[in-house]
Amino acid sequence: MQSKALTPQEYLSNLPEDRREAMQKLRNILKNNLPEGFEEVLSYGMLGFVVPHSIYAKGYHCDPKLPLPFINLASQKNFIALYHMGIYVDNSLLEWFVAEYLKHCKTKLDMGKSCIRFKKMDDIPFELIAELATKVSVNDWITKYETAFKK
Repeated sequence: MQSKALTPQEYLSNLPEDRREAMQKLRNILKNNLPEGFEEVLSYGMLGFVVPHSIYAKGYHCDPKLPLPFINLASQKNFIALYHMGIYVDNSLLEWFVAEYLKHCKTKLDMGKSCIRFKKMDDIPFELIAELATKVSVNDWITKYETAFKK
């Protein structure tokens, strides 16, 4: 479900009431815990946190006009999705997250390669997401990105 919103606040205000509180809390967690240098944008019709061109002028290899994506947050039809590219390219970060998830949640982890899905708002491990947000600096992400995706 891609939003036509023009600002993060508009994106949030257009959400159903049952999603708005959890999405706002996740947005605040990311804004407050991501290392310095990441910038909030609307990206692909959802909330995004990127490495801006002012830090990484090359941009995203799929479309260099776009800043380098790192995390996206979206309210989909049946769940909230957190897309974390660091988990996608760093197996040790993925292993850490999977092990920690079991300590924070009673529900089974519902995850794709970079997408963590939360179907019940009461089951979102906010503290774990806050810790995950601190794990990768802008420079670390650029290095991992260039190693994984650039040829």
